[in-house]
Amino acid sequence: MAERVRGQTLRLTAPVYAACWASEGGSKEGDGPLSKGFDRISRDSYFGCDSWEKAETEMLRGCLQLCLEKAPSPPDCILGGDLLNQCVSSAFSVKDTGLPYLGLYGACSTMAEGLGLAALLVDGGGVSSACALTGSHFCTAERQYRFPLEYGGQRTPTAQWTVTGAGAVFLSGAGKGVRITHVTPGRIVDAGITDACNMGAAMAPAAFDTILAHFRDTGRDFADYDAVFTGDLGAIGHDILQDLLQREGLSPGLRYLDCGVLIYDLKTQDVHAGGSGCGCSAAVLCAHILPAMTRGIWKRVLFAGTGALMSPLTCQQGCSIPGICHAVALEWEGD
Repeated sequence: MAERVRGQTLRLTAPVYAACWASEGGSKEGDGPLSKGFDRISRDSYFGCDSWEKAETEMLRGCLQLCLEKAPSPPDCILGGDLLNQCVSSAFSVKDTGLPYLGLYGACSTMAEGLGLAALLVDGGGVSSACALTGSHFCTAERQYRFPLEYGGQRTPTAQWTVTGAGAVFLSGAGKGVRITHVTPGRIVDAGITDACNMGAAMAPAAFDTILAHFRDTGRDFADYDAVFTGDLGAIGHDILQDLLQREGLSPGLRYLDCGVLIYDLKTQDVHAGGSGCGCSAAVLCAHILPAMTRGIWKRVLFAGTGALMSPLTCQQGCSIPGICHAVALEWEGD
């Protein structure tokens, strides 16, 4: 059973491995630098459905199916979430599986949250396996959080492009490979940002808080990791976090990477500050980070998913946008 190291961080005492995973993306993701890592790319933004919301459900359902086809057995439960009201996309995608389902909402940090909670469930012996599932769709997010695409609103330079993508990870207490060793649940940090088109600035302080907590609790720093990934701060949030870390005397150098910067080519794809959304870190984790670890590129990685805890209603009422970040330590223990 997991034990508290100190502060916020839990160390898993039983082996918990990412046994298999799957990723799915849309057309823009298929044109990006990580396209070859996806299990499946759909050039149809509707995924064969008659609405974008149904398309998001179909994408998540397909990604889950791809993952479970690789798994040695069905998981004991699925932990999933998305950006839509009441997390309907993930719920609808799971409803026909007959498997126990735990719905989560951590905004864009949902994959890190689901991965961490699933690992703790397996470590504690409550289940022998679990699956973390997360995704988002550009068109559904724009309709819910900002403006319908038909409105044709001008995007600000700080805006990020919600990733049309999904990721699913099957965790098991048996086998070898990428092992989850530590989980650092994050605290809510409110930097007072009220601009819904500046997610990077809203989330960067939370990432800073959780990464520092993880380092403080474990006695580690950037030198102990081959790479540290934040979820989807984008170019602006990435630079803000870099500045905050440097003020603290930390110099991550090339070890610090951001999923929102990696998933698109910021110079040619017209995504402004980069990628965002539940599917951003989920897709990068499953299409890039985990495959790279199996190839020996990285042996120890800190995956720090970030999220903006907002809703259309809170933004309309002028509320600030609190941020959250959950961190999961991954280590390669393969042959």
